[in-house]
Amino acid sequence: MRKPFKSDAVYLLAFFLIVIAAGTFLLLLPGAWAGSPGRPARLSPIDALFTSTSAVCVTGLTTVDTADYTRFGQLVILGLIQVGGLGIVSFTSFMILLPGRRIPFRRLRTIRSFSVQGVENDPAKILRGIVISTFLIETLGAAALAFQFSRLGQPEPAYLGIFHSVSAFCNAGFSVFPDSLERFRGEPLLLMTFAALIVPGGIGFIVLQDIARRARGRKRILSYHSRLMLSITAVLVLSAAGAFWILERDHAFAGMSAADRIANALFQSVTPRTAGFNAVHQADLRQPTKFITILLMFIGGAPGSIAGGIKIATAYVVLVAMLKKANERGEINAFRRRLGPETVNSAVVYFIKAAFLLILAAGILSVTEAARGVDFGHIAFEVASAFGTVGLSLDFTAGLTPAGKLVIIGTMFTGRVGLLAFLFLGGSTRAKMFVYPEAEILIG
Repeated sequence: MRKPFKSDAVYLLAFFLIVIAAGTFLLLLPGAWAGSPGRPARLSPIDALFTSTSAVCVTGLTTVDTADYTRFGQLVILGLIQVGGLGIVSFTSFMILLPGRRIPFRRLRTIRSFSVQGVENDPAKILRGIVISTFLIETLGAAALAFQFSRLGQPEPAYLGIFHSVSAFCNAGFSVFPDSLERFRGEPLLLMTFAALIVPGGIGFIVLQDIARRARGRKRILSYHSRLMLSITAVLVLSAAGAFWILERDHAFAGMSAADRIANALFQSVTPRTAGFNAVHQADLRQPTKFITILLMFIGGAPGSIAGGIKIATAYVVLVAMLKKANERGEINAFRRRLGPETVNSAVVYFIKAAFLLILAAGILSVTEAARGVDFGHIAFEVASAFGTVGLSLDFTAGLTPAGKLVIIGTMFTGRVGLLAFLFLGGSTRAKMFVYPEAEILIG
């Protein structure tokens, strides 16, 4: 008897759990923690687990400053970010280790379900294309950042460039600066360099490869998926930047030059799309700005990317389903394209599961953190950041109770791989030999 398809979900979850466990072990080694005045002499297991999970899930939320780790500890975190950022490659590599040189159709379905459409049937091409594009962008980004850190007089600019380039492209948001990028809020060129690394990591490897083929003349036009992802990304970034500029120009951006205000507004619109760096203190933002930031964190990036969230494709399909009525075949026509019932159903189900997770996590945190008297808006912001694997916080993470830390750990993990794996467990590959009577339920 063949194993059910859902066994591949177990492989996926097991791989990430093993990496997180290994990272936790390495961070607990005496040589990984330097500490600082007022910090414990040893890193606690729960904080090591939190950091490891945040790095592998490319989130960026931390209960302790990354600057308090030794160089060895920071390199462990960097390695975890790279493995987590290339999660699909890591998972593909794991699948290749299983019997068979080529990926069978069942395993190919699993990889495609992990947000990679149009994937090659040749494992070598999968690995080569994604790895080359990743390290090429990260290398160029590291060189650009190192030059600017050197120009600004920062010590060890090469190391800073490498660490922050990997963290930015992988949309992880980890920084060796205790205040993230707040000290560079008056450096538009540096902020835009970070944004230039964050955006490619959030639009997806499939889109990047499609753009590369078009640039080399191997394609006449970009695919519909690529054009849709690029268009929605541009609309979200520019519209959010305009809103942030209007809301914060005389508040969080007060005292800045016109160029700095524009750069910070653009950066604030880019970073919630799962990157997690902050150039302005998030707690200082107006309430409407925080709401827009939560919305951007929930949506996230494009399918097949390093970004988290429900993905912009899911948000697009759900929005279309809300605004347009399906025909008798369950299809929805939008912008001269047809969305099939399976696509609509998958998007709606994923959206509902994500919303349920957010509500559940926020509800539990409202109980575990009740003694702190935390405003529920802070809890909602933190949960959205954890689920969207963003890393932005309203000075909430460091003070979490042990139970609260476990809730955020679970939310980060589920936001990164849990919901995707859970989708595999929802059905059976066996043909249905019967149907149940239709339920008559009044809706609305």
